Amino acid sequence: MATKVTSAVMREGLSVLGVAIRAEWAVFTAAVLSSAVYGGMTVASAWALGWAAENAVLPAFAQGRAAAGALWTGVLLILGTALLKAIGIAGRRIWAGTMQYNMQARSRREVTRQYLRLPLAWHHRHPTGQLLSNASSDAEAAWAPLAPLPMAVGVIVMLLVAAVAMVVTDPVLALVGFLIFPAIAVLNLVYQRRLSPLATRAQQLRAEVSEIAHESFDGALVVKTLGREEEETERFRRRAHELRDANIAVGRVRGLFDPLLEALPTLGVLVVLAVGAHRLAGGSISSGELVQVAYLFTLLAFPIRALGWVLAELPRSVVGWRRVRQVLEATGSMEYGQARLQGDGAAALEVKELSYAYGEDPERLVLREVGFEVPAGRTVALVGPTGSGKSTLVQTLVRLVDPLAGQVRLDGVDLREIAYGGIAESVALVPQQTFLFDDTVRGNVTLGLPVDDQEVWAALRLAQADGFVSRLPQGLDTRVGERGATLSGGQRQRLALARAVVRRPRLLILDDATSSVDPQVEARILQGLRGESATVVLVAYRMATIALADEVIYLEHGRVVDRGTHEQLLARCQGYRNLVTAYEREEAERAAVEAGEGVSA
Repeated sequence: MATKVTSAVMREGLSVLGVAIRAEWAVFTAAVLSSAVYGGMTVASAWALGWAAENAVLPAFAQGRAAAGALWTGVLLILGTALLKAIGIAGRRIWAGTMQYNMQARSRREVTRQYLRLPLAWHHRHPTGQLLSNASSDAEAAWAPLAPLPMAVGVIVMLLVAAVAMVVTDPVLALVGFLIFPAIAVLNLVYQRRLSPLATRAQQLRAEVSEIAHESFDGALVVKTLGREEEETERFRRRAHELRDANIAVGRVRGLFDPLLEALPTLGVLVVLAVGAHRLAGGSISSGELVQVAYLFTLLAFPIRALGWVLAELPRSVVGWRRVRQVLEATGSMEYGQARLQGDGAAALEVKELSYAYGEDPERLVLREVGFEVPAGRTVALVGPTGSGKSTLVQTLVRLVDPLAGQVRLDGVDLREIAYGGIAESVALVPQQTFLFDDTVRGNVTLGLPVDDQEVWAALRLAQADGFVSRLPQGLDTRVGERGATLSGGQRQRLALARAVVRRPRLLILDDATSSVDPQVEARILQGLRGESATVVLVAYRMATIALADEVIYLEHGRVVDRGTHEQLLARCQGYRNLVTAYEREEAERAAVEAGEGVSA
């Protein structure tokens, strides 16, 4: 079974390397040629040393003086091979690093693009920490073998040339030296079989540690306010210790086999020297030939180790590539049509028999045959108790998710028929959870949109944000910190609203987007939006907010229960009345308790 696993990892790892070679064939070729130059010159240096020993050093000992011509020839041969060898090393390292980092960057770009293409429903099923790991450590691990790969391929040239040179110099010594190769091959096979599962486990644990760390950091507010620091630390500690133990296990295997792989070629050199000395005494070979063969055999250890480096990285590479490929091959991406929304000004919205279920399970419908129309330029409030499907409905209106059944139409065009990017050009959503980038106020409002500061200030005025922005130290150039940490909740919401308004959307959707804003400020914002050429759909809870809408749609259990003006629903819909007056009743009861009234024993 272990042999099957090792061979499977080997095959898959070689296929991963094939992907990189095909993608970066020019860089790979340059790296291999540089490595081949290095390997060839390494073997040539052995010949140069043998020539110098035979023609310059030994005659100098025998005659008491060195011939100038032979001496300079030997020096030039050694320096020339050394220079070419250095050029080969530099080229090999530069091009190998270029290839590795190009592939890592390519994978990260492809993974990120795929994240953006995949629908929100796919992201709901995958933890953020896992997605970060796919784009970082997994992409890095997938291409880790590329650093030693050109060297390993190039030094095969050195191995072949050295083997031929040894056979040509003295077949008997070459045969003696080659006897060590089967032992090295068997040792490498055992090494890879032991290392493969350990390296695989270590790479998986790296991703899991990243996932836990991100989840803890992202939920820092919950962790701190509920006093869960010790529990989260313990959860991270357990997995981090598992990763530590896995890395130690990998290190132990390497620590055991690396010395053996280094020792075997050295033993081969000793055997070659012993046999060679005997043959030298018998006159079968010259001193220079013995030096050349012995030196060549010392070089053979390096190609073998270079191949071992590649093989040692393959298990990690396979695991990283599998995790990257899971993202690249993920299904669920949305199909887009070719239609473009025509005209300017407010757009008409139509929802027809819309149903939605998380996981596409018909038994878990969140929305059930929802249908309504919003004429162009109208303001409609979506109201309903928690869990009634309001936020899910909002996601379908901007096509973050596609419904299980039914349609959402904008100016009579099904959202699924609109070309990619067309919805974002006409529809803007301001979510309940506001996100700001660690950028300036201007950068957070425009997000790269080519608008001038005059338009930015107009959007800020409409969102009732111009006052506090003008008081910031650098105005529009003030950085707001990570997630807008330097601003209050209401200020963040108003900047998010300005971000939407500056795009002049034809349909503006506010998912409880002014809940952190003072009611008087909220009223001014909504009154200002009425003057814009946009249809407005807002999810609201406060009666003061709802009363500003032209019409109210009331949802319960994923269905439209009633619709009409605020006054009409107050008069005829018990559920609606109970929901929107709950806040006022609570305030009245609290005031009564504080006044000492209505307190029972």
